[in-house]
Amino acid sequence: MTLGVDKKIVTWAALTAAVLLISGCGGPAGADSATAPTRPASPTTAPAEAKAPDQADKAAQASAAYRKWGLKPFAAPPVPPTTKPVTRKPGAPVPVISEIPTKDKVVFITIDDGAEKDPEFLKMMEELNVPVTVFLTDSAIRADYGYFKPLAALGNGVANHTLTHPNLRTLGRAAQHREICGQQTKLAKEYGTTPRLFRPPYGNWNEHTRAAAGECGVDAIVLWRESMQIKNMQYQRADKKLHPGDIILAHFRGPAELKGTTMTRMTANMLRHIQEQGFTVARLEDYV
Repeated sequence: MTLGVDKKIVTWAALTAAVLLISGCGGPAGADSATAPTRPASPTTAPAEAKAPDQADKAAQASAAYRKWGLKPFAAPPVPPTTKPVTRKPGAPVPVISEIPTKDKVVFITIDDGAEKDPEFLKMMEELNVPVTVFLTDSAIRADYGYFKPLAALGNGVANHTLTHPNLRTLGRAAQHREICGQQTKLAKEYGTTPRLFRPPYGNWNEHTRAAAGECGVDAIVLWRESMQIKNMQYQRADKKLHPGDIILAHFRGPAELKGTTMTRMTANMLRHIQEQGFTVARLEDYV
């Protein structure tokens, strides 16, 4: 009889322990389960990743930006030539250019001085992504070197236009050297790269200019074929048309000089003239 009772007690104890183990309510294992942090269930699918804008999105954004300025997007410029058509040969004088020898229907925009610092122009250049080369004079920009840094960050060229904007033909070689080399040093300090291109104020230069520019590390003296006024361009050629490789001159100017027109509106007028003649805009430094 005693043996039968013991068997029942053992059987009941085993059954009770099994129930407690399954329910998680008894013993050390149950205590750990009660205090352990609850983990969130793993999602069955990963969250969708943000998609990079495709070509159609980019085209739509570009069209909207151009419409803001009353323009159409420019065609992409051709791939830059493997060998630059304008190079400074060792021992030779610095080349003086007004256009780039190319058959591509491209022109090059250059903007001089730097006196006007319109914030809207920076927005315009960022939105339109049209390459320009800025020829800066220290006396015009020294109050706000930072204004031009966003332009440089966009990949636009920063070039030399002397320290004080003198007529270089009236200066001797030493004075020209100071004007050109001094600005090379300042621009390198402010924008991180020593300029390779130089434009003499008023387009006036002589052999002293070429010699000084060469000594200061300049690869080309850049003049122009057309100049942008307020609404229209002035052409040097009799046919009054753009030609492949032409260099266009504009200036940083404000409403006082533009008879109430803004820098952005003048730039929009210039871009419209370029488009109407079937040209696109390329980066000057890719060809020189």
